[in-house]
Amino acid sequence: MQHRRPRLSKKRKTLLASVVALAAAAGVTVAQAGETDKKCTAFDTITLGKYYVNNNLWNEGKYTGTQCVWANSQSGSTVSWGTSYSLANSATGKDYDVKSYASTVLGWHWGWKVDKATTGLPIRVGDRKKVTTTWDFSLPATPGTMNVSYDLWLHAKNNADWQDQPTDEIMVWLNRQGGAGPLGTKYGSVSLDGAMWDIYQGNIGWNVYSFVRRTNTTKATLNLDDFTQALVRRKLLSNDKYVSGIESGTEVFKGTGRLDTNAYSVNIG
Repeated sequence: MQHRRPRLSKKRKTLLASVVALAAAAGVTVAQAGETDKKCTAFDTITLGKYYVNNNLWNEGKYTGTQCVWANSQSGSTVSWGTSYSLANSATGKDYDVKSYASTVLGWHWGWKVDKATTGLPIRVGDRKKVTTTWDFSLPATPGTMNVSYDLWLHAKNNADWQDQPTDEIMVWLNRQGGAGPLGTKYGSVSLDGAMWDIYQGNIGWNVYSFVRRTNTTKATLNLDDFTQALVRRKLLSNDKYVSGIESGTEVFKGTGRLDTNAYSVNIG
């Protein structure tokens, strides 16, 4: 299936976001209102320390329906959040069109929403810094056509801002449902972090590499540097690129469902 990538999200800073960020720096647990205080407007965001949750309904004109996001808690680098959706094809939408990518964002997403210094990004691929992440999530039995995935954005420079298109994008699919499939064609396969992954390669104005886990999971502990280095070894990615952004969420093609992230974290170095 083909899919395009998210566009620029709206920039919004609030007093609450500042308070949350300060509490995160101090390692304080911040309680959120949860699903009762959900955000349902396209590109709404909720700041959670060094991350923010983005209601990224990016493929306008291709869907009808609604999607919401909410935050549950944040303690240090670990956050809990959720999203619910009910999305169908519009008159011009197709089953293969990705409609949205509700996600957490660490670092760059067509600009920087939180203090760049708190994110630990960008990092040069050739510096081989560990990017340790854990993700524990749950899905309903029938969540529609969708995937649960990481999305990494890479640039040729270490000071990318809102106007800079990425040169490369790396997706890591942990779970896919309803026949969802990645962009491009299969390049090969690799064993990483205790699982087998099929590698897909495509291009949408920048290179897109997708690692699709052969068996679905709802829990993962990964070193994302292992995935960038797998591409370096295959001469698909150069060591002088910079990882500017790391996201995690669900791409929805169509259907009704939800993703509940019980615990998620990213630590660099």
